[in-house]
Amino acid sequence: MFFRRFLAWVQRYERHLSALAMVAGFIADNVFFGRIDLWKTHAVFASYTLICFLTIPLLHRIESRAAAGIARPRWRGVLPIVTQFALGGFWSGLVIFYGRSAIFGGSWIFPAFLFLILLGNEYFRRYHDRLVFTSLLFFFALYSYAIFAVPIYTGSLGTLSFLESGALAIGIFAVFIALLHVFARTRFRADLSRIGIGAFAILILMNAFYFTNILPPLPLSAEAVGVYHDVWRVPGAYLAKSEAEPWAVRYLGFSPVMHVVPGESLSAYSAVFAPTTLMTTIVHRWQWYDPAEKQWVTQAVVPYPIVGGRDGGYRGYSTVRIDKAGEWRVSIETSDGRRIAYLPFSVEEVASPPEEQTITLQ
Repeated sequence: MFFRRFLAWVQRYERHLSALAMVAGFIADNVFFGRIDLWKTHAVFASYTLICFLTIPLLHRIESRAAAGIARPRWRGVLPIVTQFALGGFWSGLVIFYGRSAIFGGSWIFPAFLFLILLGNEYFRRYHDRLVFTSLLFFFALYSYAIFAVPIYTGSLGTLSFLESGALAIGIFAVFIALLHVFARTRFRADLSRIGIGAFAILILMNAFYFTNILPPLPLSAEAVGVYHDVWRVPGAYLAKSEAEPWAVRYLGFSPVMHVVPGESLSAYSAVFAPTTLMTTIVHRWQWYDPAEKQWVTQAVVPYPIVGGRDGGYRGYSTVRIDKAGEWRVSIETSDGRRIAYLPFSVEEVASPPEEQTITLQ
């Protein structure tokens, strides 16, 4: 009796429970997700994939049989909730890992898209609309996940790994589409064209994001960056000479002002996290803003190799002689120009060195 009442309650509030399930998935990911290269992380994503693989076609079959006059089972209302939990977990995981790329200018797109999913859960009420909408969300999430999962397993990063990610996502989604077709062939034909057009649009969008440098070079992320008067390495640590930071720089993230004696050099430090299997090259691109030309001018490019695995990121630094006052920045990039972080600062020339302190870097 209790179970029947529970199923009736679930059916009555299905759409609202689906939205709550997505929020629950978001919370669960924030609690349990750690490093991007841990097997537990990918086991969670694999479980989300499996749930969507099973529940979406099963719901499609139930609705197809209902159109033929066969009664829906009482537990049918649980399927959308489980699906939305998986999709919510998928998207929250993407928000977490994409958000860890420090200067990903388009990172707002993922929480914004999650919000649109919640709205869509209320708006797409008719079954055909919900099937198309949910299937496309699954493909988008699958594609986004493959972009940073493939480099972890191949140990390489670049255009080839991105194309391999797309091929993997398309292959898995093709099997998913075939499963939908097998479960309810006649009803599926009415949705096939819309799913196909939507999936193609997602494919174009993801490639546009990649080739216009909107997508960050996941699975890399900047764990720590900074500009100092000097950086050097000692056994087990990196040390630096730093000016005292005003509270606005330390707590609000304002750009620091470096007081430089003419002819002095500055050092940029970065700790970039990479998965254990990944080896790549990091570039420090030093740029000065030319107020006359109103553009950034590259003053130096310093590359160095990194090896993944360290929790706090692979540490490295570059040192460049500063011969101009004004606005500066160091762009921390991959070898193909994909930005991992920006390090902006201002330079003021002074007659005598400022007071400095020696600090240990992360």
